[in-house]
Amino acid sequence: IINDDGSVFHIHLKPEELADKVILVGDPGRVDMVGEFLEEKEFRRCSREFVSITGKYHGERITVLSTGIGTDNIDIVLTELDALANVDFKTREVKPEHRTLTILRIGTSGAIQPDIPIGSFIFSEVSVGCDGLLNWYADRDKIALPGIEEAFKKHVGWAKHLPDPYFVAASQKLIDKFSDCTVKGMTISASGFYGPQGRVLRMPLAMPDMVDKFESFEYEGHRITNFEMEGSAVAGRSTTSPSRGREGSIRG
Repeated sequence: IINDDGSVFHIHLKPEELADKVILVGDPGRVDMVGEFLEEKEFRRCSREFVSITGKYHGERITVLSTGIGTDNIDIVLTELDALANVDFKTREVKPEHRTLTILRIGTSGAIQPDIPIGSFIFSEVSVGCDGLLNWYADRDKIALPGIEEAFKKHVGWAKHLPDPYFVAASQKLIDKFSDCTVKGMTISASGFYGPQGRVLRMPLAMPDMVDKFESFEYEGHRITNFEMEGSAVAGRSTTSPSRGREGSIRG
């Protein structure tokens, strides 16, 4: 769906306004905070929770875009970013030459390992989708890491009525860029803030020992480090997109 002004439906960006490097944040208020580092700002767009700025940082053109909360919003954002990059809005046909985007998500999370100090920066080397989003797309098994997935389900005692979890690796280039200043780990993307992350108010949990099982899981030297609610969809949709975009996620 294209708006009357030529912008894509939800995030209200036009193809020429999108940079090759994209920083995603959850909270719309963080767009202006990140945007303070940009020079030569071209515009500021606002549509619902989707706020965006494009400018330059040390000569590199960058788009900063907020997504709001949850993998459902990430599905909207990644789909529309790919459309902006790889669909001709005049003909509504896929362009013959695909454009690749580099996508980095910056956000907050909750560590589940007691040795990770509060305030640490964690790079999501692998994102774990407990949300089920990627299961709706073809070729899901081609980009997921089946060995870890099966070991994880067995270790946790994954309830059969829950969507199958998926594990997706980040771009090695981005992992290498942030290896000196972050903790690397596997990040759980939950489908909610309370029960899906083991928080109990009044309703009991389907898997009461879930967080303990997550904390104790290890696979070939990799362990689960933290919880959040978006990274798996960024990793999964970036990898399944025809543009083969690169992605990563860094969490405080």
